[in-house]
Amino acid sequence: MTAAVRRLTVLYDARCPLCVHIRHWLLGQRWLVPLSLVPAGSDEARRRFPRLDHAATLREITVVGDSGQVWTGTDAFIVSLWALAEHRPKADWLAGPAGRPFARATMLAAAAWRGATRTADAAGADGCDDRCAGPVAGPDRLGHRD
Repeated sequence: MTAAVRRLTVLYDARCPLCVHIRHWLLGQRWLVPLSLVPAGSDEARRRFPRLDHAATLREITVVGDSGQVWTGTDAFIVSLWALAEHRPKADWLAGPAGRPFARATMLAAAAWRGATRTADAAGADGCDDRCAGPVAGPDRLGHRD
């Protein structure tokens, strides 16, 4: 029996402009499942998930569920979309046989772009977590009005 997912933590590369952009985009979405966004390889990530291979989380997007589930790469991309109200139907399609090749191609393109733009400087790797400001307007991220 699989445990229900009640919260997800997205480990993102804080030295990658694309990853930081996607982090801000995720913060601005309406969530069906609450998200925490934590820099991969950071002290916070190591504290929360001491058993993870943190070097691997810097190479590939990793999402961790509140019951210990771990998704990487294409699966992490899909589960991140699954957590969002407006994108869950797309995530369901991407997880299926018709959408899976598209999801994989998207991840390969993002990895190539990330590799070309990621900064070598470690500055900022620990500087922004789920408490940092992101663009949020209108209803809060869980779809409730203030």
